[in-house]
Amino acid sequence: MQKIIPIKNCIFTLTIACAFALALFPCHATDWPQILGPNRDGIATGQQIHSDWANSKPTELWSKPVGQGFAGLAVAQDRAILFHRLGDEEVVEALDAKSGQPLWAHRWPANYVSSISPDSGPRCVPVIHNDAVYAHGAAGQLVCMNLSDGKPRWSRDTFADFDVRQGYFGAGSSPIVVGDVLLLNVGGRKDGGVVAFSLADGNTVWQIPDEQASYSSPAIATLAGTQHAMFITRYNFLSLNPADGAIRFRIPFGQRGPTVNGATPILLGNHAFLSASYGIGARWVEIKDDQANVLWSRDDLMSSQYATCVAHGENLFGIDGRQDGPPGHLRCFDPATGDIRWSKENFGMATLIRAGDTLLVTKTDGELVLVDANAKNYQELARFQLLHGTVRALPALANSRIYLRNETELKCFDLSAK
Repeated sequence: MQKIIPIKNCIFTLTIACAFALALFPCHATDWPQILGPNRDGIATGQQIHSDWANSKPTELWSKPVGQGFAGLAVAQDRAILFHRLGDEEVVEALDAKSGQPLWAHRWPANYVSSISPDSGPRCVPVIHNDAVYAHGAAGQLVCMNLSDGKPRWSRDTFADFDVRQGYFGAGSSPIVVGDVLLLNVGGRKDGGVVAFSLADGNTVWQIPDEQASYSSPAIATLAGTQHAMFITRYNFLSLNPADGAIRFRIPFGQRGPTVNGATPILLGNHAFLSASYGIGARWVEIKDDQANVLWSRDDLMSSQYATCVAHGENLFGIDGRQDGPPGHLRCFDPATGDIRWSKENFGMATLIRAGDTLLVTKTDGELVLVDANAKNYQELARFQLLHGTVRALPALANSRIYLRNETELKCFDLSAK
């Protein structure tokens, strides 16, 4: 058990958290306006997915050449927002979500050069909020644009403003909107660990020091009706008051050396599930009675290199393993007990979305596998090769259409029930 800073009335409910997240993004229920969907939990709402592919395969609607980058798409209000690198520029493009036709583009100079990956494009999924798009580039350029026409409203050079070191893969944490601020794990050495930027003009509203950047994106929860922003940074899991940046609690999570925190924290009732690879492992954290405690910590259950688990009932589904190791395992497990319900060994690396009782598992080789989200056994429903090459960007699922990209091409498929 680890002692942390006390917090008052700390009872989280998943229902309240989801309701608050939906209020933040007044988009259609079947949109995908940010990383991991409407509630940042990988769960698609109100979407009917066709799972009988014996006689009816997914229909390709359109495709488009793309530049470098690992940033998945955000989709809302009939616009699909693509963020990629073309030559020496980072480019945000709005496409018609149904046809792929270009609507507008905004670009700026890009000077980031990856020291590890051959790809030097952006890593962060854009955020669509009301009538604006927010993009966080690989070298820390934070830009706000009109959703309607792409006209820039403001921009910040976070690397310069907060003295940020580049890190292993460049900037990789997607920001989140809470009220009238945009929160970002900047990781600056100049008192800019986590920073709140004004939605109106990009000015700094508040900032906290001593938190290095990770590749995990924050999530929103509620605390007795109070807004909370929850971050996994380079070395910690913490909850902040989005109004002023006050730290409600902080739990060590991560370790020094060539390690990465990449998955977003998942909330189940009054518990949080954290996961990372590189010897860090998983944590099951209880938040109750004004304090939070680590109930268990282990590295043999679900150690995710970057993919975030998705929940169904009391169970979680995810990929245990690393891209640069043996093939990953697709697993269903009970985080409360640590029991593995089933495991599809050597499944390979993938990312997960849940639509109703169906898991959409997108493998890094471009194959989409539909799996029944039950806790009894692995039950495969269908599989189809959507793309060839390497698919590292997170897919988006909006209005029963899946959007995904590899190193050179973006495609949109219709997965709706026939």
